Amino acid sequence: MLFRSARLWRSPMETKTLPLRIRHLVFTALLLQLSPSALAADQELLNILLQNGAITQQQYDELLGADTLSSADILPETSVRYVDLEETVSTEVATQIDEQFPVTAEKVGSGFRFATRDGNWRTDLQWRAQTRFTTPYRSDPRQISSFNAEDQSNFEARRLRMKIGGTGFKPWLQYYFEVDLQPSRDVDDSSSASSTRVIDWRIDITKWDWGGIRLGQWKVDMNRERVDSSGRQQFVERSIVNRVFTIDRQVGVQLRGHLFEDTPADMRYYAGVFNGEGKGVNNADDNMMYMGRLQWNFLGRDLSWRQTDVEYTELPTGSFALAGASTTGACTRWSSSGCGNLDGFAKPADAAPDQYEIDQVVQEFAFKYRGFSAQQEHHVKKIRDTVTGIRSELTGGYVQAGYFFHHMFESVPAPLELAARYAYVDEPNATNLTFENVREELTLGANWFFSGHNSKLTMDYSRLKLDDSILSQGESENRLRFQWDVSF
Repeated sequence: MLFRSARLWRSPMETKTLPLRIRHLVFTALLLQLSPSALAADQELLNILLQNGAITQQQYDELLGADTLSSADILPETSVRYVDLEETVSTEVATQIDEQFPVTAEKVGSGFRFATRDGNWRTDLQWRAQTRFTTPYRSDPRQISSFNAEDQSNFEARRLRMKIGGTGFKPWLQYYFEVDLQPSRDVDDSSSASSTRVIDWRIDITKWDWGGIRLGQWKVDMNRERVDSSGRQQFVERSIVNRVFTIDRQVGVQLRGHLFEDTPADMRYYAGVFNGEGKGVNNADDNMMYMGRLQWNFLGRDLSWRQTDVEYTELPTGSFALAGASTTGACTRWSSSGCGNLDGFAKPADAAPDQYEIDQVVQEFAFKYRGFSAQQEHHVKKIRDTVTGIRSELTGGYVQAGYFFHHMFESVPAPLELAARYAYVDEPNATNLTFENVREELTLGANWFFSGHNSKLTMDYSRLKLDDSILSQGESENRLRFQWDVSF
C-alpha cells in the first residue's frame, strides 16, 4: 500500500504512543491527500484509524459510504485547516518534543548541563583555562639564592582543566571528577611532568543536610584559601602560606553536614580519615591522617567557598572556623603534585615511612557584604622527627580584603575590584640548622570581571621579603603577574 511504503502506517501499539493531537493532525493530513474513490475503497486504513482511536465508530460508518470528505469531518471546528496544517503539525511536534523528550540540555554556571526530566540523572561539563604572565619570578622565592637568581619572565598555561560532575540514580547521589590536561613544566623536567592527570574524583551521599558522606580524592576541607578553587581566587595565586600549611588532596572518606540552618547557631562540620600520602598514593603503612573542621556561620547565613563579593551579598554573611589535622609518615608537605618535603626536611623517598609526626591547626575568619569581602587565617604546624627526636614549629598567616568601589563612587567601573593582602611565614627548622627564615608578602591586586569568576582578568603586584637568621641576611624584590581565567 502507499501508506505502508511511505512509513506513514504504524502498528496499533506504535500509534498509541503518539500524543492524541499529533495523531489527529497526521491522519487528517493523510486523508486530505486521498481522492474520494480511494478513501472509500481503503477500508483497511479506516480499520486502522478506528482501532487506534483516531476516528469514532460513527465517523467510520459514514466514511465507508462517503463520496467526499474534508478535515472538518474528523477534527472539531476549532481544528486547523489544510492551508496551515503543515505549520501546525511542525509546531505541535516541536512542542511535544520540548515537553516530553526525556533529556534536557542547558547552559548553567557550572558549564553545560544534561539532565533527565525526573531529576535523577545529571551531568555538568565545564572547560577551564588559566593563562598567566609573571616577572621576574614564576613562583614564590624561598631562599636567598632564589632572590639572587637570574630573572625569569614567563607565559604559562597555568591550569587547563576539564570538570565533570552531576548526579546518578538519585539527586542526592552526586559525583565529580576533574582532569588537569597539561600542567606546565620546567626545561629540565621530563615530559611526564606535563602529562594529563586526574586530580579530583569523589562521590557524595547528600540525602540529609545534617550529615552526608564523601569518599574519593579531593582537597581536604581544612582551610578556606586552599579549598577555594584557583578559579575563584581574589589574586592571581594563593599566598605564600599555602605551600607550607596546606594538606591538599588526599584519598579517604569524610563525614560532613550542616546543622541549625538559618539560626545564630548555623554551622558546618567536617571529620575525615585519609591515607595521608597525598594525591593518588597508596598508604605505606597503617598510619592514617585524621582531620576535623568546625565552621560557625555566626550571622545565620552560610558562606560559600569562593573569594571576592562579585555576587553582591545583600545581607552581611560571615564565618569563623577552627580546624586541625594529624598524621605520621614520610611527607612534610603536600601539593597538587602529591607528597613532598618542606625546605630543610628529607625528601619522602629518603625518609622512613613513619619518620615525621605532624600536628597542625588553623583559625579562620571570612566575611562578605555588599561588594566587600575579607578573610584571614592563622596556622601552626608542629613536626617531630621520630628518628632524631627533634621538634620544629612553623607558624604563618594572611589577611586580605577587596571591594568594588563602584558601590561607593559611580565613576569607578562596576566590573572592577581592588584588593590587598598581607601574609607571613616563620620557618624555624631544628632538623637542619643551616636553614631558618621569615618570609613576608604584601600584594595589591585588581580584578576585572566580564562574567563573574567564569571570565575575569587579574593583575597583582607583590613585594616579597625574606630574612634568613642563619645567614644574617635579608632580601626583597617586586613581582608582577597578569592572568586571564575563563570557564566555558
